[in-house]
Amino acid sequence: MTYAELRESLVVFGIGERATLREIRTRHRELVRRYHPDAGNQGEPEQIRRVNAAYRVLREYVESYKFSFSEEEFYEQNTEERIRMQFMTDPLWGKS
Repeated sequence: MTYAELRESLVVFGIGERATLREIRTRHRELVRRYHPDAGNQGEPEQIRRVNAAYRVLREYVESYKFSFSEEEFYEQNTEERIRMQFMTDPLWGKS
């Protein structure tokens, strides 16, 4: 897989640079319902091939991704917890 293939897959799916696996799966189901010929869609058969190829690329990338369990990454992904930790000792916002 190349970065260009990954970017093209994001374009096909219409998603941004950050997405969860759940969002990718949901978007795949939506696109299959829209473009699959068995759904009564008489559109271009090439479009369902593009959707499925993009899904394979995205799945391959996500499945080979190495997750970071660092504290920094945790707070980046959980902004509410980061804010709570930042201000919990402040007498105005946190515990007194």
